[in-house]
Amino acid sequence: MGVPPPAAERLGGVTSSAGTSVAPEPETTPEPPAGTAEPQATAEPQATAEPQATPGAQATREARATDEPKAMPAPQATPEEQATREPENAPEPEAGPEAVNSPVSQPRAGDGADEAPTPAEQAGTAPAVPAGEAAEDEPAEVRPADPEQALAAFRWRLHPETLREEAPDPAALREVRDGLTTKLGSALDNRSRARLLSLRSVASRILGDLDDGLADARLALTYAEATGELRRTALARARLAEVLRWRGEYAEADRLFAEANSPELPDRLRAALHEHAGRCCYDQGRLTEACLHFERALDLRQGEDAELSARTVVALDAVAERAATGGFGPKPRSREAILGHERHPVPTFDEEQELWGYADADGNLVVEHRYAEVQPFREGLAWVRRPEASRWALIDTTGAALIEANNGYRAVGSFSEGLAWVSMDGKGRWMAVDPTNIVKIPPGYEDARPFRGGLAAVRQNGGWGAVDRSGQVVVPTRYHGLTTALADGRQVDGFTEDGLAGVELAGRRGVVDRTGRVLVAPVYAALVVHPVAFLISDESGRWGARDRRGEPLIDAVHPNRAAVVAEIEQLLADTSPVL
Repeated sequence: MGVPPPAAERLGGVTSSAGTSVAPEPETTPEPPAGTAEPQATAEPQATAEPQATPGAQATREARATDEPKAMPAPQATPEEQATREPENAPEPEAGPEAVNSPVSQPRAGDGADEAPTPAEQAGTAPAVPAGEAAEDEPAEVRPADPEQALAAFRWRLHPETLREEAPDPAALREVRDGLTTKLGSALDNRSRARLLSLRSVASRILGDLDDGLADARLALTYAEATGELRRTALARARLAEVLRWRGEYAEADRLFAEANSPELPDRLRAALHEHAGRCCYDQGRLTEACLHFERALDLRQGEDAELSARTVVALDAVAERAATGGFGPKPRSREAILGHERHPVPTFDEEQELWGYADADGNLVVEHRYAEVQPFREGLAWVRRPEASRWALIDTTGAALIEANNGYRAVGSFSEGLAWVSMDGKGRWMAVDPTNIVKIPPGYEDARPFRGGLAAVRQNGGWGAVDRSGQVVVPTRYHGLTTALADGRQVDGFTEDGLAGVELAGRRGVVDRTGRVLVAPVYAALVVHPVAFLISDESGRWGARDRRGEPLIDAVHPNRAAVVAEIEQLLADTSPVL
């Protein structure tokens, strides 16, 4: 069976007979269902105040945004609070396939272009052509009235030397930016403000108003992080990174691109992130590293994105011309180096003494061989056990003891997000301690897994659930398993970065979110978390999909997962991320 039109619409647009994606008409913010309280706006705290622009830039902003509120709602909503918002606050599908629903809620069909992967959400990577190659014979196009869709109507020119987008009609782009400012005046939720501010930063950047663009992009990231949504935050980071790149602030730009590019994101968005990170490396003369990013972008799309391929040709031509005169620059950096992560010592074994120690990246011994057992360093901390001891001690990278063995921990887990699970008897009654040995979560669990995104899977009375860092139970310990299968083949203990966890009950699998709300009841023989949907299998081995609200998306008629993924890709055709 095919996918009914509502399913295609939930994926961001209606598939036309020609096979292209037609965005739904933009609407004003839908009214919440009867009986549901409207989220109350509060004054924005000083800590999240909009960054101050230079006097000239401020004057420009005031001229075009005289009605912008002085104190809009602050990004105070926690991910749990956002989870209870109405469907109109569904996650921003600005990045192609991630345009499908959030782990919590999804816009209803026809909810408006603001919450679907409309052309407006493609503004940053709309078809770009080299400077001087604009289609002069094309008829004049009528731009949509909605500023987000109007932004998408621009065909950016990609400069063949700077690899920066150029606006073919700056005056029209300023009008679009003013329209975004007007929409901001009525945007009260974190999701909408994150989206509109970051889109306005794109317009300001391309117009050359980098101070305005930087202020908008930084505030947009604050709002995006408050939603707790992986894709929205990744987009905000990437847009901020592009502004910083244009300003020549490469270290922070590189870091933001690296932080944004999670393996749990859709391939389309990851490809765009690699493409833009490659341009940032090009600006710095890191041409080998730039080529690696461009190659990775192409690999992720596997030749299915003609526009990406065309832009990559332009970029590689620029790389070749620059390399011919100045070489390919320094060797590529690791992700850890870009993020500024310290390279911790690694375990090393002395066969003669039959003892463990630690060596640095150059092989120099930094912690003597004196331990019978060791664990790798995590967050600058490692558990070790001496030959004469039956209990574990905690050391730092210098070998200094932070928690002595006489505290009595017979079983320990690595630190994650500042906490480690430990057991006094080595069999159960697990509790969580911090590096100073202060108990943060009292004993009482038969098993526990490391924290991910503020949550940890725990087992109590034979059932699995989850607790937060304060020990509050957020998922009742009623499930037979709490492991999450991802589309890339990985298995995650507990929650994904997007706050989703696979649960098992009597051999059947479902999904819960970070608040414990059941999105997909545990009734399926198999379930895989895809970046934009849930792939499900029935007992006959046929595969289908549910959207991020848990609603039916694709009937379980396909022989394998690959066929379902292919159908999802077709539904999401012609969408691309805004960077």
